[in-house]
Amino acid sequence: MNMSIKDAINIAGPLGYPAKMPGTSYGISAHACLTGSKLAKIEGSTCHGCYALKANYLYPSVAMAHEKRLAGIAHPSWTIAMVTLLNAAHARGTGRNGAIESGWHRWHDSGDIQSVAHLTKICAVAAMTSHIRHWLPTRELGLVKQYQAQGGAVPSNLVIRVSATMVDGPATKAWPTTSGVHTKAMHFSPMNDAPAPDGPLSHICPAPLQGHKCGTCRACWSHDVKSVSYRLH
Repeated sequence: MNMSIKDAINIAGPLGYPAKMPGTSYGISAHACLTGSKLAKIEGSTCHGCYALKANYLYPSVAMAHEKRLAGIAHPSWTIAMVTLLNAAHARGTGRNGAIESGWHRWHDSGDIQSVAHLTKICAVAAMTSHIRHWLPTRELGLVKQYQAQGGAVPSNLVIRVSATMVDGPATKAWPTTSGVHTKAMHFSPMNDAPAPDGPLSHICPAPLQGHKCGTCRACWSHDVKSVSYRLH
């Protein structure tokens, strides 16, 4: 099915082009998070003081884009719309602010999976854009496991990272790729992996030491990196 860029945006909303990381992104309001909205009220949780509930995320234009994307998820042509937008952006190699590094996409720089149906559509988009590496951080392990129990498969070009619940706390052992948050007091170096709270090594996000940008690091998109830890901010 062919779809125009205009129609795709009308259905799914616009893509994001984050300056911090390569490629494209997609986000909805963090207020729509199922688990995260509850954790945001718990001091010491990885969602407490959520970055996506303040600063630039409060701009009316950002809020409008979030609302459009959230409403569009239920549209029967959402999957095709997302594929259309991703293919166009990554073939073009440019975004709103100039050149982007094609081949990398982050789901939910704000917000999270809304349902098994939502995750099913995300996996379909990834499968239909095999030339793009997809990264999906989530706290909705229950929805991910439910998707699998119903026979759903995760495409090889999609890395789902299940986030730890508490700062400096362990990540789940029920999923192979995870992420966590560590305090500023924790010793870390982008060149030397540090022990995660539950023992296994975590790759420490180097962004705080390189202008808050990914630079050449692509750990979040790699199945070979089992755990990534981000400094609390």
